[in-house]
Amino acid sequence: MNKVILEDTGCPLGCPRDDEPVLVGRDRIHALPGRFAVVRCKSCGLMRTNPRPTQDSIGLYYPEDYGPYLGTRVSTNSSQEKEWIKKVLRPIYTRVLEFNTTRLPKMPPGRMLEIGCASGAFLHKMAVRGWTVEGIEFSPSAAEAAARLGYKIFRGPVEKAPAPASTFDLIVGWMVLEHLHEPILALKKLRSWIKPDGWLVISVPNAGSFEFTIFKDRWYALQLPCHLYHFTPKTIGLVLDKAGWEMKKIHHHRTLTNLFASLGHLMQDYKYEKMAEALIKLPEKAGLLNAALYPLGLILGLLGQTGRMTVWARPKG
Repeated sequence: MNKVILEDTGCPLGCPRDDEPVLVGRDRIHALPGRFAVVRCKSCGLMRTNPRPTQDSIGLYYPEDYGPYLGTRVSTNSSQEKEWIKKVLRPIYTRVLEFNTTRLPKMPPGRMLEIGCASGAFLHKMAVRGWTVEGIEFSPSAAEAAARLGYKIFRGPVEKAPAPASTFDLIVGWMVLEHLHEPILALKKLRSWIKPDGWLVISVPNAGSFEFTIFKDRWYALQLPCHLYHFTPKTIGLVLDKAGWEMKKIHHHRTLTNLFASLGHLMQDYKYEKMAEALIKLPEKAGLLNAALYPLGLILGLLGQTGRMTVWARPKG
């Protein structure tokens, strides 16, 4: 096992070093060793994992079977039945039940960059819709899977990615920003890569939700130490503003699977292993459950109290 090196960092917004402790947690996804503290900046309220694994050593916590790598693979041999479900039932399902998980502004196809594209499922989806797509992915194996689909992929962290040949109309990142060691640097780079009328669309866990308040270190979306920052609607706006972006909208997701998986972590701590395992696996296969719970998810989403959110931003002039 490679050695994990920890580093102490200050608030990326440049605030004075005056933090308050929030919680101490562990890796609940792969049960890898280590205890990690989350602190809150007293000046701006932004929470971060500190101390944290360095960029060169954090790869230990992203094994080959990391969920997003596996869940974004594109199948090349789907059965006719599955293809029918995708083409007929899924559009109806998503029109009736808007979960906001990958909600985009209405715009014609153009050039799109996805940061943290994993194995390429969303790139492929947008390419089929007529977009010219590129991706950035930290994991060598996931990046290779996306590249095999025929897309241009930079293998490495977004902070080290080179400038593109031309600017983008749309930049997206689904549950990525909280993983970045230098989110301000990354967002500034993205600001320089987008057209003046382009859109940045990113989703992040919502640490301002009641889920975080109730579950703390058992919150499913906490995911220490991979998640280095823990945003609320206020602090994601501050980070975007610092990097040259103006937040236009927040779409709170209308799914409750985080809530059930967090209950699974609670059951795990009380040694109810079978129940815990079933609850923790729900986010990976909760299509019908999401549909059944949609009315409650809709209400909590409108109140800003679900565990994840999608943010739309424009470059500041």
